[in-house]
Amino acid sequence: MSDEYYIIRADALPAVFVKVAEAKRLLSTGAVHSASEAARRVGISRSAYYKYKDMIMPYEDVGESRVLTIQSVLEDKPGVLSSLLAVFFDAGANILTVNQNIPANGAAYVSVSARTDKMDISTAELLERLKHLDGVVSVSAIGVNN
Repeated sequence: MSDEYYIIRADALPAVFVKVAEAKRLLSTGAVHSASEAARRVGISRSAYYKYKDMIMPYEDVGESRVLTIQSVLEDKPGVLSSLLAVFFDAGANILTVNQNIPANGAAYVSVSARTDKMDISTAELLERLKHLDGVVSVSAIGVNN
């Protein structure tokens, strides 16, 4: 087994490799519940799936991905966190993590990390929208990774 790796466009690969990658995606997203179901759905044999599953993975260009982490203080009342997360969703951000402390004295610290490269608004606009939500005491960006 070689430890050499190559980056190849998907259309240059034999179809079985692309189908194995798709089967792995179906499994990881929960769209199917077994390798047999994934293989059947993409049109390959189960043995082909198992033969190649550890040899292929999709390439994600981490350099193109931007991750924003915000720190906020939210009032301890129903729906505030949900409203905060909805602003991220509406902007086209992909939430990666949410960490919330147990509320004390009527407020809770919440940090959210999200992939922002697909957002249709600027980070500054996102922060402004978050600051104006009912129940948000404060919001600040604590990290932006490119």
